[in-house]
Amino acid sequence: MKPATVSDLDALVAEVLAGRVGSDPARQRISVGFVTRQGARHATRGRGYRNHVISLRLGGAVGSCAVEPGGIPDDAVYECVGRDVATLLSHPLAAVRTAALDAYLMHERPHDPADAVTVPAGSSLDKSLARAAAVVDLLPVRSGGRVLVVGVVNSLLQRLRERGIRYVPCDLRGGETEWGEPHVTDAEAALDGCDAVLASGMTLGNGTFEPLLRHARGTGKPLVLFAQTGSAVLRRFVGAGVTAVSAEPYPFFWLDGGPTTVYRYRAEEAR
Repeated sequence: MKPATVSDLDALVAEVLAGRVGSDPARQRISVGFVTRQGARHATRGRGYRNHVISLRLGGAVGSCAVEPGGIPDDAVYECVGRDVATLLSHPLAAVRTAALDAYLMHERPHDPADAVTVPAGSSLDKSLARAAAVVDLLPVRSGGRVLVVGVVNSLLQRLRERGIRYVPCDLRGGETEWGEPHVTDAEAALDGCDAVLASGMTLGNGTFEPLLRHARGTGKPLVLFAQTGSAVLRRFVGAGVTAVSAEPYPFFWLDGGPTTVYRYRAEEAR
């Protein structure tokens, strides 16, 4: 299945509300809402990290949006339970809107297994590196190229280093990489000096996705996304500014030591 493409998030929501994507979202109600709070520090790594993710369940589909730790109150999640998707698509919190849209799109059009990649069972580091390889494989950049990485994941940086690809690490929280490289905090300011962009799906929830999309459309620069947040949302932009997406719906690789799956989507010109 080749995902249909849209111009921007507002247009996608309008299509959903108009019933052009699937069933009436006003008749689809969220049955479960929860927040996953995770801390990790892989063996041999000098730095750890934390993840908070809001997830909403619609039928057999779970839509998710990562937030900064403490970024969403529990009551806001509990209040989603029993609410219809159409109502939640106008929720004041972007994370709720994103998770609801993700759940609806996954419910109506499940992920395509045509290019599914199994992340093998293993330690947290093993799985992180295997997932990172599947993501970096989507980047149409050769050794010596320079990639802006928005949403720093050290395993992704390690895979880029192994392939001789230079990078600019960018994270809104600042900090530094496992190798002591400082994170820049302004992605837009770093765009012009890079050959491609590799960005987290978390950009959907914090409002930084669409500036990256506009830049990719205006310059033709490759934009590849690794998406736990909005895995079913971002695939809709493949071929419309997005070069490729590694879509990873809940449960994510870091939640389970057994095999997990990522679904990859590429624009035709990137194949």
